Amino acid sequence: MITAVRHLGPNWYATVMGTAVLATAGVALPVHVPGLRTACTVLWALALALLLFLLGARALHWRHHRDQARAHLLDAAMAPFYGCLAMALLSVGAGALAVGRPWIGTTAAVALDTVLFTAGTAVALAAAVTVPYLMAVRHRVTVPEATPVWLLPLVGPMVAAAAGPPLVPHLPPGQPRETLLLACVALFGLSLLAVLLVLPLLFARTIGGPLPLALTPTLFLVLGPLGQSTTAVGKFADAAPAVMPGPAGTGFEVFAVLYGVPVTGFALLWLCLAGAHVVRARRRGMGFTMSWWAFTFPVGTCVTGAEALGRHTGLVAFDALAAGLYTLLIAGWLAAAAGTVRGLLSGELLRGPRPAPAAPRPVTARTTSGAAR
Repeated sequence: MITAVRHLGPNWYATVMGTAVLATAGVALPVHVPGLRTACTVLWALALALLLFLLGARALHWRHHRDQARAHLLDAAMAPFYGCLAMALLSVGAGALAVGRPWIGTTAAVALDTVLFTAGTAVALAAAVTVPYLMAVRHRVTVPEATPVWLLPLVGPMVAAAAGPPLVPHLPPGQPRETLLLACVALFGLSLLAVLLVLPLLFARTIGGPLPLALTPTLFLVLGPLGQSTTAVGKFADAAPAVMPGPAGTGFEVFAVLYGVPVTGFALLWLCLAGAHVVRARRRGMGFTMSWWAFTFPVGTCVTGAEALGRHTGLVAFDALAAGLYTLLIAGWLAAAAGTVRGLLSGELLRGPRPAPAAPRPVTARTTSGAAR
């Protein structure tokens, strides 16, 4: 086991995120599907089990392979995935209330969500500061090297912003509830403004030429902050009327629609663009990598965003959009999960990077004469 976790990177938390959002998005669908609630409960339990297993495995990784763990942190391609730890904690915590409450009870669900929300928010804030700092002073990346992976440490606070409002009713009335709600609004602003600084770089990189085949699925990561921010403002609108009655509460409801509708429009544009790139890459031989998990959580945030718009506008069109995107989410999860299982069974996913082939020795008079002899 100790040897097997040497190359277990923080990107593996994406499996938790993708599985958890499949559960939380499913229970909020505006259509009734027999057995869906039970299936979502099983998926949430699976996400919780995966989270506990990966936390243990990563603890072994840091204890016994600290050199490799530090190498991951100092690697510009791997360090942004530390944002996935925060989002894994937050998504499983949110699922405790949304999915797990009928199974484990309200008291246990609130306690679990509180612990995971607190830990996830702390990790999200740490990653949002630490990873960009390392990119500047240690990684020394340049703008032409921009990839959607850069968004990962910046989206964590947005996930926290969307995960916090369901906890508001479980706090004492008055200052505690209003403080948590406005803290989530601050997390929303922190993440949104940081993402808006990066998105132009990613769009310029995309139109400048296609990404390498293995990185093409990461284009779906751009959907994450778009869908999650729409979900967050919808959650604010759900919680605000009871916490801040009057114009403030009404303002949140108006903002949920005025912000969510145009952002969802851009998300659909990006979904089509990213999908076209993936089809092109697949035709050119793109094989499975862990980047395929980008087909899950970002799409799931668009599902929950469409569900929020459906609640606050009453339009059937958003309900239909949520159902259609959820079908796409299921397909993405099945593809990523199947590839992961195959990779684990073959051992391919836990192997270290293959060493580069040795450069051929230069041909000299001595080597030529030796070959002749």
